[in-house]
Parts: sequence; structure tokens; C-alpha cells
Amino acid sequence: MKDLKHIHFFEKLIDTNCNELVEKSIESGNVALGYTCYYAPEVLLNLDGAFGVRMRAPNSAATQLGTYYMSSFTCSVTRSLLERGLENGFNYLGGICASETCAQMNRAMEEFKILNLVKNDRFFVEFLDIPTSVSENSYNYLAKQLKTRLLEPMHENYGIDISDQKIIEAIEMKNKLNAMMREISDLRKDPEKVYITGTEMHILNLVVKSCPIKLILPYIEETLAELKKRKPDSMKQYRARIAVVGSEIADHRFTELMEQTGALIVADRYCFGTFPGYEHIELDYEDPIKSVAKYYLDTSLCPRYSTHDKVNERRQVNIQLAKEFHADGILVETIKFCDYWGYEKAVLGDEIVNDYDIPSVSIETNYTVQSSGQLRTRVQAFVENLEIRKITRK
Repeated sequence: MKDLKHIHFFEKLIDTNCNELVEKSIESGNVALGYTCYYAPEVLLNLDGAFGVRMRAPNSAATQLGTYYMSSFTCSVTRSLLERGLENGFNYLGGICASETCAQMNRAMEEFKILNLVKNDRFFVEFLDIPTSVSENSYNYLAKQLKTRLLEPMHENYGIDISDQKIIEAIEMKNKLNAMMREISDLRKDPEKVYITGTEMHILNLVVKSCPIKLILPYIEETLAELKKRKPDSMKQYRARIAVVGSEIADHRFTELMEQTGALIVADRYCFGTFPGYEHIELDYEDPIKSVAKYYLDTSLCPRYSTHDKVNERRQVNIQLAKEFHADGILVETIKFCDYWGYEKAVLGDEIVNDYDIPSVSIETNYTVQSSGQLRTRVQAFVENLEIRKITRK
């Protein structure tokens, strides 16, 4: 297939934190607000005068400083982000919205505050206390958290208008982006034709989280129109269709490496992936903050939730993705030392294979693509197994 018009521009944008569009928005007088997790509601960071960017540390290598403060037994995600902060790599941020959902990430973001890593008198770090269950009380509790620990600090430090009308406008803009990203992702459901590769989809997922929504929206709209007219490849050029489920995959080279083995990544349910994140936000015009709280609690598929309903929901979502996107198998990825996914993967692989007869493999990675030879070998072996399975069944 011919390269997408903006794909190389998108790769350039995600290759650095303070990219071209971020700089342009800051120069226009907007405040960049970092967020660390799906639970931190990006939509509320996109009010007039501000924009949200997912905190990443692209091209990370050694993390000696981060390890000094965090220890070597914490996940490489948190150590990489702290390392980048110690290198003054987040000086463009006006504040950080974190969440008390992961003890390791919580510790890393506390260091931003304790060590005063961003030299800005108005810089703030706020932590949202996220409920561990979903109920009416949980919605109300999180809505109160969003108001007191996020919106009010934004207003007090930078004068951001946090009125209901501005929140409604931000939700409507987010819904517009979500609808386009869902439509792009749905192009991957065709079992015979390939309109967009997994690597391209991964790049799109990263770029919409790394840039001001108002500036990236026209590019996504143009890319969607281009994809609708694109001449697709035949599935025969690939050896197997794979769905990826896992933790934080912030490096598109991970997907690129897998696709170099002949796999086609057709669904991505991980922290920087398509699922969850692009569902429609049901807007209650009388209480838009509660609409946001309800959306994030309802749609989250984080293994932090241990209630029976959420555990079963995650299982069913994995199976449904495999069916809808005609995946031959499911690859379960975990970041080394990730507590939540360490437990999740222990039962996930067996359930997928034994209960639903879907081939599965588990792999453990670091934040950036390292030991690529070992990773390539594991993925290639899985692809070959899927091919043998299809041949023997025929």
C-alpha cells in the first residue's frame, strides 16, 4: 500500500514529547497538562486555554537516575518517565494529573512534586483517588474528585474557564475524535482486505494522545477520508491475524517488529491502544462532570478492577475482539514488574485457550523495544503455530 499522507509527520510528532504541535499550542497561550493513565480524564484537560498530553518517554535507554529513586524492581514505565523528568524533559508542562491507581506510578509522580522537577511557580501535581468498583456512589465520588483535584487547580493556577458549558464543548470535541478513530479501527474487521496496518493504527493512537486535540483533529479527519479511498492489500500478504492485549505499549516499533514476522495486528486492547478509549461519551447536560466520571469508570478495562463483573467483562471483551476482527490468536503483553498485569496474565492465557479454543501466547517486555531478537523469535514462533493450526484444521 502507498504510505498515508501524514504518517511520517505523525512519526515525527510522537518521537519527542514537546513536539511541533505542542509547541505551537503553547506559543498560542495554552497550557500543556500531562496525564499518566486512562483514569486521568483527558477530556477535562482540553478546556479552552489548556490541552492534555499523555506522558511518555520516547527513545528511552538507560534509567540509572530513575532507578536510583524508584529501585530496579519497579516497572520500566515509571522509571523511564521519572528519568525523563530528571533530564528536564517535561519542563513544557503546566501541571500533571495522576491517579492513585498504581503504587509505582504514584511514587514516580510524587517525585516530580518533591524534587521540583518542573521549574514553574504555577506547576501542580494532583492525584485522583479512583474507586475500585462501579456504582452510583462511585460516579458521585469520582465527579467530586474531578472538580476539587483537577478542575479547581486548573482554574486557580491558570484561570481556565471550568464552567459546564466549556466542559460540554470539550466532551463534544472528544466525541468527534472518538467517532473518527472508531471508524478507522473498524476498517480492520475485513478478513480478506487490509486497509490499515497495525503499525499505522498504533501510530495514530499515539499521536492523538501526544498532541493538542484541536490541532490534531484536522489531520485525523483527512487521514480517515484518505483511508476510505485507499486501495487495500490482500490478506494473503500476511501469515496470521493477531489481537494484542496487555499493559502499556508506548512504542509503535513494538507493533512494527511483530508485523515484520508476517503477523497483522488487527485489534489492540492495551493502555495506548484503541480499546478502550474511543467509546461515545453519553452527555448529561445537567451534570457534565458526572458524565465524564461515569464514562471512565464504565469503560475502563484495567486489571486493577478485581470485582467479578469487571473480570468477566475483560474476558468477554477479549473474546469479542478476536471474533469481530477475525483474529487467529491473541498475544498477551505485560511490562516486567507490572503488578496488575502480572496477576491478569496468569489466568488470561489459560482461559482463552482452554475455555474458548483461541491460541494465545504471553510475552514480557520493557517500556521500549529492547532484546528485539528474542521478542521477534517469540512472535515468529507464535505466527508459525497459527499457520500450522489453520493447515491441520483444513
